[in-house]
This record gives sequence, C-alpha cells and structure tokens, in this order.
Amino acid sequence: MKRILAVATGLVTASMMIASASAQEVNLTLHHFLGPKAPAQTQMLEPWARSVEEASGGRIKVEIFPAMSLGGKPPELYRQVRDGVVDIVWTVLGYTPGTFPRSEVFELPTVHQGSAKQTTIAFTEAFDMVAEDFKDVKPILLHTHGGQAFHMVNKPVRKPEDLAGLKIRTPSRTGGWTIEAYGAEPVGMPVPEVPEALSKGVLDGTMVPFEIFPALKLQELTQYSTEGAGGTRFGTSTFMIAMNKDRYDSLPDDLKKVIDDHSMANIAATYGAVWDGIENGGKDLRKSRGELIELTAEETRAFDARGQAVVDRWIKEAAELGLDGAAMVENARALVAKAPAR
Repeated sequence: MKRILAVATGLVTASMMIASASAQEVNLTLHHFLGPKAPAQTQMLEPWARSVEEASGGRIKVEIFPAMSLGGKPPELYRQVRDGVVDIVWTVLGYTPGTFPRSEVFELPTVHQGSAKQTTIAFTEAFDMVAEDFKDVKPILLHTHGGQAFHMVNKPVRKPEDLAGLKIRTPSRTGGWTIEAYGAEPVGMPVPEVPEALSKGVLDGTMVPFEIFPALKLQELTQYSTEGAGGTRFGTSTFMIAMNKDRYDSLPDDLKKVIDDHSMANIAATYGAVWDGIENGGKDLRKSRGELIELTAEETRAFDARGQAVVDRWIKEAAELGLDGAAMVENARALVAKAPAR
C-alpha cells in the first residue's frame, strides 16, 4: 500500500512539474524607435504581439517599448537585441551601415518598384541569399516600406538637376549614394530628428515614404512631394523585427513554434500589405496640403539612369566582399517582379 502511495505521489509530482513547465509564462520586451501612435506600432507591432499572445494561450506576453524608452539611440537597437539587452527589436537595417551588406540589394533604386508587399515577399523569399546578415539574431520579419519619395520644404523636384546642391536627409548608406547620384548632398540622421532639421533649415528636404507624414507632420513642414511614374520610388529602406537568439533558444518547443508561425513567410504578405495601406494614408495627407508631383515616364527614366550608377557602385562594393552583386541584383529584380504588388 505504501509503495502504491509512493508511486502515485511521484506520478502526481511529475505531472505537476510537466504542467508547470507547459504553463511556463514568457515575458518578452520589444523595443523600437518611433512613438506609440506611429502606424508601425499600432498596425504592425501591436497586432503581431497580440496574435502571438493569443496563439500561445497567454503564455507569451509581449510588452512594447516605443520611442527608445528602454534607453539608447536608434542605431543601437541591433546591438541591443544581438547582445540580449532586449528580447526583440524593430529597426532600420540602414541604421547600422555595413552590418547587412547583402540585404542592401533590396534598397537599391530600380530594384524596389513602390510596393512594400511586393518587395517584402521578395526579401523573404531571398532569405538564403541574405542569411549571413542575420546569423547573430533570430529574424521574425524582414520588410520594406513603400519606398523613398522626395519631400521638399520649398522647391519642387521634376528632374535630378532640381536637387543640385541641396541638403537631403538620407535613410541609409545606399540612400546617400542615390542622393549623391542626383546631385544633392546627403545628410544622415534618424527619422525622429527630421522635423527639427527641416524647420531650422538644416535640411532642404528629406527622402522618406509617405507613411511617416502623420508622425512627423511633414505636410506642415514641406510643400512639395515627388514620386516616379505610376507611384514608383527612388529606392527604399529595409527593416527587421528580430529576436535575441539565446532568448528564442530558451523557449520550450511549443512556444518556439508559436514564434515560428508568426515569422517570415507566414507573415510577409500580411504586413507588406499593411505597409502599403499605411503609405496610402500618408499620401492622402500630402494631397490635402501641398503638392504631390508624379513624374512622367520620361522624367522617371532620367532618375533611373542615375539610379543605375548606384546599382553599379553597389555591385562593385559587393565584389570586394566576395559577393556576386550582379547576380544578386538580377535575382532580387526577378523576385520583386514575380511577387504580387497588391
């Protein structure tokens, strides 16, 4: 009888331990650089976090910390997640130049065509080509926004010569090359610093997507915006949601699956489309105040001709890293072309 009780007690204890392990709660911190009302948080990060929490049965909790509220500056976000200072970040790859050389191929003018969904799907499908860039983190989403348009304080832009000598905020290293190719002077700074720089005359304009208009109130700070024919853009920026590898590896298998089910190809089309929707909202603000200039096909070709010089420059630098940049550009263009734009 005592032996039966002992065995029963052992089984109960073991089952309690298993239940405890299976009911393990995980609290994850998610850090990013924009404000809490930015569409990036309200339309992407919050829905993603809530979906993860629901799929985990409440065992995963994701707490979002916007506006660098856990400390540091935007360029430090990648190091924060890599080093385990935070669990998850959303950040711009271009904030840490040289860290993601392969991924830059999707930023290049004439590669990105103006659809976040299209290029986000292509970026995800090309993961094997860019995987080395992300070896130190767990990628959850690699994406772009709608792409760069020019937003000018007081000068309309219809040809590259209109930009000659002007100071334009650059979103990334390749964005800086693009601005130089058009004859302007690139000025690097994180997005949150742009409004003050525009208002004080430090910048003549900025190269960003329309989606940032509500957060930065660019409709009040600029008079003119320019995009290419059919809504094409002058390159784009690449972003990632990434998780610390050790934190991911520490999760039980069932919670790893929850994260995996909410990562990469499983969410690329959804959130790419979200970014296109956000872009349209920002464009409506421009139309309500100021002038939106859509270039003709001929005018766009003048920008594309200079943009090809940026592509050639990137191919040359890629070769110095032992990469076949020409093949990467060809592959990226093919993947973008076959992906659904809307």
